[in-house]
Amino acid sequence: MEILPAIDLKDGKAVRLTKGLMESAKIYSDEPWQLAKTFEEMGSKWLHLVDLNGAFAGEPKNLEQIEKIRKNCNLKMELGGGIRDEETIRRYIDLGIDRLILGSIAVKDPAFVKAMAAKYPIAVGIDAIDGYVAVEGWAEVSRMKATDLARAFADCGVEAIICTDVGRDGTLSGVNVDFTVSIAEASGIDTIASGGVKDLGDIEALHATGKVAGVIVGKAFYEGTLDLRKAFERVREAAGR
Repeated sequence: MEILPAIDLKDGKAVRLTKGLMESAKIYSDEPWQLAKTFEEMGSKWLHLVDLNGAFAGEPKNLEQIEKIRKNCNLKMELGGGIRDEETIRRYIDLGIDRLILGSIAVKDPAFVKAMAAKYPIAVGIDAIDGYVAVEGWAEVSRMKATDLARAFADCGVEAIICTDVGRDGTLSGVNVDFTVSIAEASGIDTIASGGVKDLGDIEALHATGKVAGVIVGKAFYEGTLDLRKAFERVREAAGR
């Protein structure tokens, strides 16, 4: 199981939101690239990046910082937020992003996502409120169940599903293990948990299921409730490497 530290970008700064509300943004760094270097030094292999402004605008809004992060670390990077067309995907691939996350468009145009997954490294972001898919930067809730959306992308080349329980995101209230496992079982695709991670207990609970491919860590690191270096060590020990 991989641990993916997260950097959420708003107006060029690294922030964290609570339950996806932009007005709740708390700034943690004016130089996000320095955070990426810190994660790399701690032993991370991946970085989870979100362009929050882009998620609401439907187009890239933090390109300068994304470029700076890419140039200053050797981590594999996945990126989401405002990716709605193939031109944007190609732009990020050319920039050196390893995997693109398609969220809102996965609900509105699943055929597009499947076509892109056949050509590029794509993850589907499934964000849910009370089990139903949230879209447009979590500003709207659709009528589609998260598990149904996950099932729709089985066997189409999607590399991973990133599932977020919006109600827990940024709350440090504990990750929703059952929700994550339900997405993994519905899709048969590597599933990455997100939302509510508080401490090492959450990491261990997810790992113990044997069904979760990764977990995104955000506020738990920034607020100091999770020793990220120790979490990397624990996962490596469990994997026998």
